[in-house]
Order: sequence, then C-alpha cells, then structure tokens
Amino acid sequence: MLFRSSDKQPFSAHDAEATARMQALVRWASIEATPRQILAQEHLPNLLPRGTCVYVPFLPKGQFSDTLRACRHLLNVGMQPIPHVPARMAESRGQLRDWLSQLDEIGVDRLLLIAGDSDAIAGPFPDTLAVLESGLLAQFQFHGIGVAAHPDGHPMADRATLIQALGIKREYARTTSTRLWVVTQFTFDANVVIDWLQSLGSILEEVPVYIGMAGPTRVKTLIAYAAQCGVGASARLMLRRPGSAKLLRAWSPDGMVRALVQYCLDNPDTLLRGIHLFPFGGLRQSAQWIQEHSGSIEDQRGQFHEPSVQ
Repeated sequence: MLFRSSDKQPFSAHDAEATARMQALVRWASIEATPRQILAQEHLPNLLPRGTCVYVPFLPKGQFSDTLRACRHLLNVGMQPIPHVPARMAESRGQLRDWLSQLDEIGVDRLLLIAGDSDAIAGPFPDTLAVLESGLLAQFQFHGIGVAAHPDGHPMADRATLIQALGIKREYARTTSTRLWVVTQFTFDANVVIDWLQSLGSILEEVPVYIGMAGPTRVKTLIAYAAQCGVGASARLMLRRPGSAKLLRAWSPDGMVRALVQYCLDNPDTLLRGIHLFPFGGLRQSAQWIQEHSGSIEDQRGQFHEPSVQ
C-alpha cells in the first residue's frame, strides 16, 4: 500500500485503535532544540510535558559549554536531555572523555552519538564506530545510547553500507549490554520510511526506531533545511504530489504520522516505536502540535523513549 503523507483521510480500519496509537506516538514524541532555544524559553515546562526527551545538538560553531548549560537547564525543569556527541568534533581522546565526564557529572544518562555535520575531522574519531571501538563509553554508566539513521540516504555512503553500520552498532550494544536506539534524520515521505524499515530485515533485532520529521512550519523554511540536511529529494517528491499546492502554504506532520500509524497496524512486529520532531517552525509551534494531537498532556513521560506503540 502506498501512503500519501499529506492525506488526512480516516484510517482504513480499526479507527479507535488507530486513533489511540496516533495519540501515543505523539504523546511520547521527542523533540530537538538548540541550546539557544532551550535557554531562551522561560516557560519550557508549560510547553512540553515533564520528562520529554529533548535532543540538544552540538552545533558546528558552538561550544560544548553551550550544550552542557542547556542540558543542566533541562534537568532542572524536569526534562530528559539527550545531547548530541559528534565524533568528528572531538580534537583528542582526552577531549571526548572530558565531554562524557561532564555530562555524566551533571546527571545526563543518555546521549546521541553521531559522526557530526563537519566534513573536517578534528581528531582521532572519523565516525561513530571509532568512538564505540575506543572503549571510552564503557568508562561511564550512561543509561542508553542513540545512533542516527538516514532513510533518505546519505551523500557519503550507500544504503547497504549504512545498514551494515547499524548492524555493527547493534552488535556492539549486544556484547556490551548497552541499551541502544535508532533515531532517523527527518524526512517527508512515509513511503521512504516504510521502504527503509522493511529493508532493515532483522539487522536491528529488537532495537527501537524513532522516525524524524519536521514539526509544523512554512514550506519555504522546510525546503531550506531539507537542502542543508541532504533530504532535498524527499522534499521535491513531496511537492510533486497531487494536492501539493496546499503544502506551498504550510507543512504539518499530521498526514505522515497517520500513514506510519496505519503501517504499524498492518505490521505489528515493526521496530517503529515513536517520532522525533525537528521544530523548524519554532519550538512553541511544535509543542502546541504535540499538545493538540496527543489526546492528553498528563505527566506520562520520563522513560526510555517508550512505551511501544504496539
């Protein structure tokens, strides 16, 4: 079955179950926010439910101290920070150890390990596999480690290579008893996501997967981010679809979430466990979308990116 991410038609079957699952997906959504967004928002607890997982990027021109301050603030207001740890930005083994130590000291217990956006490699870690092989993570008691995936592909590697890398990371987690999850780059096309999920086969075993998507925003803003992040093809495909004229005004993740829920209904063994929002239209706008579509804003968060929506 092909899904149109812009569709807002009723679910094909099991409406009550589908609605409940959609609300669960949204209620447990994680969100990305820059240190500046986090520190500038005076009323964050009024926007996001307590325990929300907030990913904190380490921006190429930023300082690690910015990430640390943002994580400390999130902890103070009852959120769950998940800082990005970019392998290529660490200038030495000692610097990476210091980053991990400082995160551990303030109470951060999970992180997202990424290669980083920079083409330049500042030190001994060209990719996430090099960090895993270094043994540094084993020196700390992080509750879990997330790794990134790219349903739309990656300019530096083909799909087979990317899936093989996920398998290696899964094996690392198994042999070290590390709790692992996968979060994807944002995409606009449910069919791309579904094709990618099916291509994984059993490579991830039972590792949960969280699908990245843009929060509500103007399409002009969305296309600009898409070009920067390597998902421009997905964006162009979205604009060629019937009814795309509406998208020229605004983008909402509603249709894509509905398509993924239908996929979960049809494939109860899927590894898909949740969604991750990129708030390109602003943190407040994405937070309001979560509240409006979750069916509840009760304090039900704070766990390990779970429960399952199955």
